[in-house]
Formats: sequence, C-alpha cells, structure tokens
Amino acid sequence: MSAAPLVGYSSSGSEDEDEAEAEAGAQARPGAGGCRRAQSPLPSQRLPVPDSVLHMFLDTEEEPEDDREKHGGRVRTFPHERGNWATHVYVPYETGEEFLGLLDVLLPHAQTYVPRLVQMEAFHLSLSQSVVLRHHWILPFVQALKDRVASFQRFFFTANRVKIYTNQEKTRTFVGLEVTSGHAQFLDLVSEVDRVMEEFDLTTFYQDPSFHVSLAWCVGDARLQLEGRCLRELQVNSECGSTEGA
Repeated sequence: MSAAPLVGYSSSGSEDEDEAEAEAGAQARPGAGGCRRAQSPLPSQRLPVPDSVLHMFLDTEEEPEDDREKHGGRVRTFPHERGNWATHVYVPYETGEEFLGLLDVLLPHAQTYVPRLVQMEAFHLSLSQSVVLRHHWILPFVQALKDRVASFQRFFFTANRVKIYTNQEKTRTFVGLEVTSGHAQFLDLVSEVDRVMEEFDLTTFYQDPSFHVSLAWCVGDARLQLEGRCLRELQVNSECGSTEGA
C-alpha cells in the first residue's frame, strides 16, 4: 500500500479557536466614557501547502515488478499486495526409480504435441486451492493444520490414469496422473483442511476434487493439443507403470 499523501485542509480545532477570538473581540469592553466599539480582527490567512510537499510521498513505495520471465511466463492469479502471502496445502510426493522411468516415457511423447511442456520442479498432491494469508496469520494457520491432521495414519495410494488439467483461469495446462486408489483417504484430509480454511474465512477446496500428481506444465490452454489422440497414447504408455505412494 502506498503512503497517504499530505493534503492541505483546515482542522476543526483551529477554526473553533478563530471563532472564539472573534467573539471575544466583538464584546463591549468597560472604560471611561462608556463602551467602545470593538475593532474587527483581520481575517486569518492560511499559507498554501507547496505542491512539492503534497506530492513528496506519492512514490515512496514502488509496486513490485511482475516479471513473468523470472517464473516461466506464469501469470498471477491475483495481484501482489505487500503483507499478503500466497499459499496452498499439499502432500509432497517423493519420487522413485519407477516414477522417474515413467516420466521419461510420458514427457517426451507429450512434447511431440506441445513442445513447450516442461517437467515439474517438484511433485505433490494438492489438498487446497491457492489462498492468500496475511503475515500475522501464518503461524496460527500452520498450527491449526497440524492440530487437524495429527491423528491421520499413513496410507497407500495409486495414481495411474493420465489426465489433462488447467488452472481456473486457463493460463496454465498440466499433464498429471490421477489417483485411482486412496481417494477416500484424501477426501478425509481435505475435509480437515477445509475446516481450517473456514476458520480463517478462506476458500475451501473443490466440491469434487480430482487428486493427482502433476508431471509437466506449460503456459496457456493446451487441452486441444493434448486431449484426444495424445491423451490416449499417453495412457497406453503409462500402463507399463504406475505411481504409488504412502
């Protein structure tokens, strides 16, 4: 938020003092020979505030530069605001040899249809949408999440169905592996995460979520190129392997 500029205005307090002085000067004063008519005080003059002062704080805080080239051309889903922190809740996925071998098969094939696809830097399964936290919310938010999920036990899941996803704004496309077993356990996790979101008046997760591990992404809506023939071929290739986790 930018600093509020100085503005030239009359305070109500100074106006009251001027009115009191004018009333006192207008009263009759005792003296020899009777009353003397009071002289009207000279009108007070206010010096104007120079333009250099009025505008001196307008540019003290510059808006952060949103250089899309620094983060792969991705577009912000909401504007940056100082003191706000974008976050989302997820389960990290630790890769193994089988997963990396499957990725080495699927990604090059998908790139023959959409060359700009790039591999994800890290792999995870989302349990919430992206939300904005105020800085002073972070610690109580994290603690509330820990309290909610502390009782959950480890469980196994399988993700072996190739699916194409986009974000809500259709500014990014993802190639992912959808969870085919373990869905109920993820729903239980989301239920607890949603309760924390509601406590902080934040957006809850989707009504019918498709839990998945994203493998690759690109800027823009590439569903037309990736769905159909490409998706069928990717699914055939994925049947030689699957992703499991615990």
